[in-house]
Amino acid sequence: MKREILESRRQVMRAVVASYPGGRECAAARLGLPIKRFDNQLYETNGCQPLSDEQLHQLEQDAGTAHLPDYVAALYGGVFVPIANPDELDNIDLYSRSLQATAKRGVVDHIIVNALQDGAIDEQEVEAILAAHRKHIAARHGEVQAVILLHTKRQQGEQQ
Repeated sequence: MKREILESRRQVMRAVVASYPGGRECAAARLGLPIKRFDNQLYETNGCQPLSDEQLHQLEQDAGTAHLPDYVAALYGGVFVPIANPDELDNIDLYSRSLQATAKRGVVDHIIVNALQDGAIDEQEVEAILAAHRKHIAARHGEVQAVILLHTKRQQGEQQ
């Protein structure tokens, strides 16, 4: 799945709403806002404040996206890695995470190969390589955390 690199909070807000099932009308309804007020906050028009972090979080929880934490982590040169739910982990999930991490590494390598075809890597290619690399590292870190979480020895009396 190809995602654009989000460079501003405004782009993040738009990506969150674009990802929301049913689009902006359903997102406005979910937040309990009239569509006009929602649009004013989304586009920061008519003196309205932008959607809050809490509102974006609520929409992203429903949509299953992580645009805002990805954006904030990237501002600091980091990656966002959601913590796995131990109740939902099993060896099949671990295998799936491994495949996803491997595929994301393949994307990084593919971008690098394409960038080197002309013998030099330009600034746009650097951004694409680093964005794909961050996704790979986040996937790999999530995979490692899940393995640890699933296979950590429990204290006597704890449920597994």
